[in-house]
Amino acid sequence: MSIHLVGGGPVIASDAVAPFLAEATARAAAVGRTVPRIGLLSVSRQDGTSPSSTADLAEALGGARQAEVLVTEVAPGTVFATSVLSDVDALVIGGGVTPHYLDAIAPLVDQIRLLVSDGLPYLGYSAGAMVAADRALLGGWRIGGVEVCPEEASEGLDEVELREGLGLVDLTIDVHAVQAGTLARLIAAAEAEFVTAGLAIDEDTALVVGEGALQVRGTGSVWRVVAGDESVSVATMGA
Repeated sequence: MSIHLVGGGPVIASDAVAPFLAEATARAAAVGRTVPRIGLLSVSRQDGTSPSSTADLAEALGGARQAEVLVTEVAPGTVFATSVLSDVDALVIGGGVTPHYLDAIAPLVDQIRLLVSDGLPYLGYSAGAMVAADRALLGGWRIGGVEVCPEEASEGLDEVELREGLGLVDLTIDVHAVQAGTLARLIAAAEAEFVTAGLAIDEDTALVVGEGALQVRGTGSVWRVVAGDESVSVATMGA
């Protein structure tokens, strides 16, 4: 089973989520279910509305009765109950404001790590991809007062901030890479020695981390950023 990290975007392509859905179906079959139960965790906006990606993910995964998608949404500043992880064949953490997600999943971190290490498929979409890292990049648009990406991508933070994440992958993750200008944020974070290595994932693009080689699916690229002694190297992993 694998970890699937999707870079976000207004359209959720079936190609980007198909491997995750196949793994969820296989895990369900192992316990006698023909239709997998997928837990989808969402944190609402400050005004109480749901992120648009929540409904889009539910449709992409559960359309045509491919899966039973169990959506649980909490308000910013509240946390998920551990019961949301009971009797599911796969887990999705959706998109929205990344710091709110990291706060909301705090009671689940240890349990998610154990379940994923035991083979539970995980899909992180946008914010859900960012919090999957050992050191999660939460947002921010300046480092030392210097602009490193558009303010619209700041997640409500001024200075770039990193905190302990879920620990499912050992590289720091950023999303909406080319489309939102956040590739520059990850490069600047590496140059400032905030991170030693990271991946920035384009929209409509999924990185699949499993037992074999890394896979890239979708229409964009995954950008690998590595800090060196005197420079930062950037290379692409195309779909």
